[in-house]
Amino acid sequence: MLGRGEISSEELVKSQYERIEEVEPKVDAYLTLDRDNAIARAIEIDKLRAGKEKLPALAGIPVGVKDNISTKGIRTTCASKMLENYVPVFNATVVEKLKENGAVITGKLNMDEFAMGSSTENSYFKKTKNPFNVSCVPGGSSGGSAAAVSACEAVVALGSDTGGSIRQPASLCGVVGLKPTYGSVSRYGLVAFASSLDQIGSFGRCVKDVALLQDVIQGYDKMDATSANRSYASLYENLNSNISGLKIGIPKEYFGEGIKAEVKEAVMRSVNELERQGAIVKEISLPSTGNALSAYYIIACAEASSNLARFDGVKYGYRCENPQSLMDMYERTRSEGFGREVKRRIILGTFVLSSGYFDAYYKKAKLMQQRISAEFDSAYNDVDVIITPTSPFEAFRFGDKIDDPIAMYSADICTVTVNIAGLPAVSIPCGYSDVGLPYGLQIIGRRFDEQTILNTALAHEQCFGEFKSCKL
Repeated sequence: MLGRGEISSEELVKSQYERIEEVEPKVDAYLTLDRDNAIARAIEIDKLRAGKEKLPALAGIPVGVKDNISTKGIRTTCASKMLENYVPVFNATVVEKLKENGAVITGKLNMDEFAMGSSTENSYFKKTKNPFNVSCVPGGSSGGSAAAVSACEAVVALGSDTGGSIRQPASLCGVVGLKPTYGSVSRYGLVAFASSLDQIGSFGRCVKDVALLQDVIQGYDKMDATSANRSYASLYENLNSNISGLKIGIPKEYFGEGIKAEVKEAVMRSVNELERQGAIVKEISLPSTGNALSAYYIIACAEASSNLARFDGVKYGYRCENPQSLMDMYERTRSEGFGREVKRRIILGTFVLSSGYFDAYYKKAKLMQQRISAEFDSAYNDVDVIITPTSPFEAFRFGDKIDDPIAMYSADICTVTVNIAGLPAVSIPCGYSDVGLPYGLQIIGRRFDEQTILNTALAHEQCFGEFKSCKL
């Protein structure tokens, strides 16, 4: 529509804010809006388009950004009291790329505090609601990003994924969520949770939108020591829904105890349809899957305890009032500034790294990480993609799991192995419960083979249809 002159970017952005004003009181997806700057940016894009300049595909398109991604001049809180008033002086690399491609940033999206959680109930500021049922959680930690796209409060959005934090909320909110290969998107400007697992990725209402956004943000960045220095082809331009001969692996460990029967049925209906389109389906085994959740939480919490040590009241962020000594300032700042879930993970991480326990826990978890990676590598000798449920269940009601950390952590059981192995994976809608809540299907690929998983997702989408709108 922009290209054909049927709508201006200014009109599009203003209509986006009208939608936000309409549904935001019900959804609570945003923490900070940047309306004036967004409209001004849209007007600039319109002038360039009127001058017949060739513009990138995202030029003039409204994009939401998760609130742990640094945005110059726009508050970046990580949904924490610790960073309640923090305004960065620099942009994350992905934000710079968005700006270079003409995208219009609408604002910053709610999340679990410091990306620690699976429901967005751990935000210091508010609880984001699921657009399909506002009594239910949107998932997490990128719950604000998933809910904003699902409720049409953003065309596309950025999130971060440490153990499923893009894919799980995408599943619960009925949208498409891509967690790219580790190292394919710069982490410069992403507030670190677990540095060896964190990855920025994309949300959209269809596969093509996610491919388009991923094209913009992927690529080598010298500011990130873990960035992969390699060439990246356009995912969008190479999308192809022909999956004839594609080999799909179905790991039996992901369809066992703990996965709701209706979720299994929905996923297998999709797999059977892909088989009718010419894919070859075979059962495989990833035997270490049962140990993945334990290994993930040991590694993630250990890295979190190290990364979050910088928030001590000295340099920036929250500082307690009237400290009596340096130690008192440290203790009270961190006790008052961090929420319960963040403190729980810092304590666990400090414990597994402590003398006497390092070998028993952290070292074993790292060995398990190597084993899980090796099992995936072996599986890809026989298959092209692996399909699993994204979440073991649909969206649950607020309060159902918040007081039971183990039950909450089980929401990540299908997703953490992907981060442990550094693989790409996409979640796409594959059905709905009897009360209309979405189910998600996860497609996992080889390292740097986002193209194949997105092609598979597109084949599925063309068969089952694109985004089913919520009723807000």
